[in-house]
Amino acid sequence: MRLLIIGSLGGQLSAASKIAMQRGAKVTHADAIDGALQILRSGRGADLLMVDVSLDIAGLQAKLQAERVHVPIVACGVENDAKAAVSAIRAGAKEYIPLPPDPELIAAVLSAVAQERGDLIYRDDAMAAVVKLAEQIAPSDASVLITGESGTGKEVIARHVHRCSNRASKPFISINCAAIPEHLLESELFGHEKGAFTGAVARRIGKFEEANGGTLLLDEISEMDVRLQAKLLRAIQERVIDRVGGSRPVPVDIRILATSNRDLAESVRQGQFREDLLFRLNVVNLKLPPLRERPADILELARFFIAHYSAANGVPERPLAADARHGLMTNPWPGNVRELENTMHRAVLLAMGDEIGIEAIRMPDGSPILVDRGPAMRAAQAAEAVTRSFVGRTVADVERDLILETLDHCLGNRTHAAKILGISIRTLRNKLNQYTDEGVAVPAPGEIRGVS
Repeated sequence: MRLLIIGSLGGQLSAASKIAMQRGAKVTHADAIDGALQILRSGRGADLLMVDVSLDIAGLQAKLQAERVHVPIVACGVENDAKAAVSAIRAGAKEYIPLPPDPELIAAVLSAVAQERGDLIYRDDAMAAVVKLAEQIAPSDASVLITGESGTGKEVIARHVHRCSNRASKPFISINCAAIPEHLLESELFGHEKGAFTGAVARRIGKFEEANGGTLLLDEISEMDVRLQAKLLRAIQERVIDRVGGSRPVPVDIRILATSNRDLAESVRQGQFREDLLFRLNVVNLKLPPLRERPADILELARFFIAHYSAANGVPERPLAADARHGLMTNPWPGNVRELENTMHRAVLLAMGDEIGIEAIRMPDGSPILVDRGPAMRAAQAAEAVTRSFVGRTVADVERDLILETLDHCLGNRTHAAKILGISIRTLRNKLNQYTDEGVAVPAPGEIRGVS
């Protein structure tokens, strides 16, 4: 965790700095916003800014956006400075910390920032196999290509590789190649000298130099322009980069990780991605399965998100009701873990009562989650309805109604009905022959009793 403290507040921020260092953070200090910007441009970077609330936080936020620096801000001030705290939050600060600093509060903020940057939660064997491979290759310096559908957690596994590597104490720097305009991506990666182009007001260290000694994640690398791919290939091969407008090469020592939700081999065939770059990146491939192929992870992740967003929103943590669990397990989750996270955040806010029921599990437009209403579920519902009326009836009557209701909901499919009922197809046919002999209507394949 790299913490940059801006301002002084009569020494109170120095006390916060000491607490943060005791919690394992690497702390840098700047007296003013301009000094903080120089530190960020220099490549020393930060994972969190802790800023004196009396400074121009709105102006700082604007300058960070103009220079495309994405780092969360926490404002700090004396306890009775409520108006300044509100203004800071409105200006873009994530949180307000009253001073003198409370050690537990500082620890909680640092923990929250670290947690936002990737928790590895899994239980399914399919995901466990990926994690095992990731941990096996982590100590090496081999480049790793992480593939999978959008929202499967590619950056999370990348951070796990870094944490398990020999570079864990060094920076982990991520850049989303799809989020930065093509004409700016080169300077973001390699940095630029003052005056290299319009808007280059000062020398800016790029992500390669910022990650020096550590790990650089090239997120969604498939979106990078082919011309820039050639410069990237040179940087990976020779471990030197050229700043935009620079006159001399700069050596770098980094480990490269890259992610893609596309088939890069197909992109190579279409001329959209360099084959030699693919070979350089794809020394090891970690392919993340979609959430629908790792069902054991769904409820584990759901409970994690419930705990996280309950605490974040100051609401009691509620367990999932049975119908909600079923809804989560049967939903296809095309948006994978990211979609599940957003869904559980909504559920925490919408839930009423002591449990999170199916009525709180909603899509972004407010519509109910899609729950599988296939034959198996309909048969289970039919069986449940029958069991509620057991009293006063013989076992033979209950058995007959259960078999026939199940057969109805399977549209007369004998094999499927037998599987649901847990009996052999031969036993089912013998029972149906018996009912027919007794004059009871039995649905034919593809039919429901009383419906032709």
